[in-house]
Amino acid sequence: MKRNTILLVTILSYILWSCSGSSSHNSGEEHQHSDHIEAHDHEHSEHEGHDHENEGHGHNAHGDEIILKKAEAEAIGLTTKTMAPEKFHSVIACSGSLSASQFDEVTVVAPVAGVVSLGDVHITDGTLMQKGRELLKISAEKIGAGDPASRAYIDYETARKAYERAAGLVEDQIISRQEYEQIERDYETARLAYEAVGGSQSGSVVKAPKTGYLKNILVSDGDFVEMGQPLMTLSQNRRLQLRAEVPQRYYKQLPTVTSAHFKTTYDDRVYDLARLNGKLLSYGRGTLAGGAYVPVVFELDNRGDMIPGACVEVYLLSSSVDNALVVPVSALTEEQGLYFVYLRLDEEGYKKQEVTVGDTDGANVRILSGLHEGDRVVTRGVYQVKLAANSSVIPEGHSHNH
Repeated sequence: MKRNTILLVTILSYILWSCSGSSSHNSGEEHQHSDHIEAHDHEHSEHEGHDHENEGHGHNAHGDEIILKKAEAEAIGLTTKTMAPEKFHSVIACSGSLSASQFDEVTVVAPVAGVVSLGDVHITDGTLMQKGRELLKISAEKIGAGDPASRAYIDYETARKAYERAAGLVEDQIISRQEYEQIERDYETARLAYEAVGGSQSGSVVKAPKTGYLKNILVSDGDFVEMGQPLMTLSQNRRLQLRAEVPQRYYKQLPTVTSAHFKTTYDDRVYDLARLNGKLLSYGRGTLAGGAYVPVVFELDNRGDMIPGACVEVYLLSSSVDNALVVPVSALTEEQGLYFVYLRLDEEGYKKQEVTVGDTDGANVRILSGLHEGDRVVTRGVYQVKLAANSSVIPEGHSHNH
């Protein structure tokens, strides 16, 4: 009996232990499952919050739109150009140089042989000299037969006095008309010789033959010079010559060249010959000596800010092109060999647009593709729009309707 009782208690204990373990296991699974559901709901809630945040920043179908506030655009003076077909030119780009017009310069030479003396005269390149102003003196006082200027002065004075006496004698018929005329010729000859050496009692004075700017001063104080030796160049600097050096491959296009633009190396400004009273003088029928270039020469007014001798970039304007889409050079930006412009969509909206470029005349560029008639291209303030492109944030409430 006692044995049966012990066995029954053991069986009941085992049954109770089994039920307790199963209940504990089920409770653990339910707890894990509940945690999983809660985590999933929280993750879903966070995801919905993230979308809402993105919506708050205005990401929409116009994500490539650039925003520049109207006030900022006005502050930088932003301007645009509405695309419309216009006339352009085929362009031949080459190098060239500016020089003084051959009718605008004079070379001053030594009237006699002797030693150069500047005295109190200060001459430097670029100095403006009025016509008749003394440039320098040349003296041969202690060389060879003496100073020719002094001899010319003595001859002149002697001839002048003889001429003045003869004028009174011929009126009183003391000398014949023939004798008087001979004395007059001697006087004129002596006068011309005296003036040719500078009209001074000692030393030949070299004067400016016309008003102009000094350039290429070739002598210094104390130098010995021969008669006829160049001393300096005097340029009025009013007319210039533009000499373009064109590669041979463009030779057949030269007859169609009508004008040109050019840009100096010291200035970004583009000069238009049409606005400088420019004209085409000639183009070469052969290459430059020892070279592969054909010269094309223009003449133009010097407005005071161009330096003779300067190297320039030249854009020869050839045959005309109708119905071209053209933008200023300032409208273009370049990135890794590709060209872009910025289109204005509305008062505050802009868009970056890739384009294919054609010829440029230095000031404008022909667009071959990427733009259409009616597009508004930013021409001034491009840099500020480019900076604004670094931010993709579109202000809340901004909308753009195409």
